[in-house]
Amino acid sequence: MRLEAVNREGTYTVKLDDAIKKFGSDDLLPLWVADMDIASPICVQEALKKRADHPIYGYTVYPERYFDAIKDWYLKRFGWVLEKEWIVPAYGVVPSINFAIHAYSKEGDSVIIQTPLYPPFSGSVRRQGRLVLDNSLVYQNGSYTIDFNDFESKAKEATLFLLCSPHNPTGRVWDKGELEKIIDICLENDVIIVSDEIHADIVYKKMHYVLGGFDKIQQQCVVLNAPSKTFNIAGLNTSYAIIPNSKLRHAYIHEQNKSGITNGTPFGIEALMAAYEGGEAWLEKLKVMMWENVLFVKNFIADHDLPLKVIEPEATFLVWLDCRGLGFSSEKLAEFFIKKAKLGLNEGVSFGKEGEGFMRLNIGTSKEVLHKAMQQLLGAYEEIK
Repeated sequence: MRLEAVNREGTYTVKLDDAIKKFGSDDLLPLWVADMDIASPICVQEALKKRADHPIYGYTVYPERYFDAIKDWYLKRFGWVLEKEWIVPAYGVVPSINFAIHAYSKEGDSVIIQTPLYPPFSGSVRRQGRLVLDNSLVYQNGSYTIDFNDFESKAKEATLFLLCSPHNPTGRVWDKGELEKIIDICLENDVIIVSDEIHADIVYKKMHYVLGGFDKIQQQCVVLNAPSKTFNIAGLNTSYAIIPNSKLRHAYIHEQNKSGITNGTPFGIEALMAAYEGGEAWLEKLKVMMWENVLFVKNFIADHDLPLKVIEPEATFLVWLDCRGLGFSSEKLAEFFIKKAKLGLNEGVSFGKEGEGFMRLNIGTSKEVLHKAMQQLLGAYEEIK
């Protein structure tokens, strides 16, 4: 089994087609939005081709096999025994975050997040008329940790906590002890936890602990996931929520039903089942490839004395770069990457004020593309130096 990066031109992909609108240039290398250039597993491709051979693509139900695939994946990968009724098919994790905010809080309530953080978290809270309580992560010695004193203080005011686990963009995989502290504080203050675990499968040297796998928080949490990042099928809307508490589950379903976004697609359903049933060997190869890409970027920056620091990710195919050594403002930093290095990355400041001076690099591509990107970065630095 060989993993291949493929040319995505002509497929109406956000990464390429929206790059011009986002960066104002059509001559840069886009390494931003979080999907990969890696071909999805053969088992997924074959399942989609087989389904496409049937010439009717009408309204589709979620079969028993769909729920079994999710249950089996969670048991095998995380040791969590799920009940079928806990699983609620969904359109996407970001819509689900919005449904959860509506279901479990009211306007004016406070919601905890941890920046720097994937922008739709804070955006969703504010758009729903809730107040953001930012328990900013602590950046020290090249890694991020949680300020638990601050978290405990904010939990006294909060109704809801939006956890990102593993964390995007920092790549942290939360330790069991860290999660237990979070759980104890939230239980003590009656704070519901909504945990986005969409990157849970791409974890390198550590173990990912599913929040719902902790018995004591099971009735006070919602776990959101999808095979989309794992198997590069983000365009197929394969998300789901896992909600053991029936009261919380019905409240979530009520909000989802109000939105009208309730139908699955025949291709998304087939892709999820095929990926979870037959994609495990492919995933293990992907993790090796992505880790090699992490090391390539890290070593290139070190070998060429670039004034950047790689925050070594414990999970995800995203690398958080500390670029403060360049001495640029956020505006100048973006200009340097776009106009000098000809690279389209996510600006760190978009993840919150704690992201100022940082950039997020998507390494979900070939070594050849990354080598080209690093050469462009090196050339741009030498030019300004």
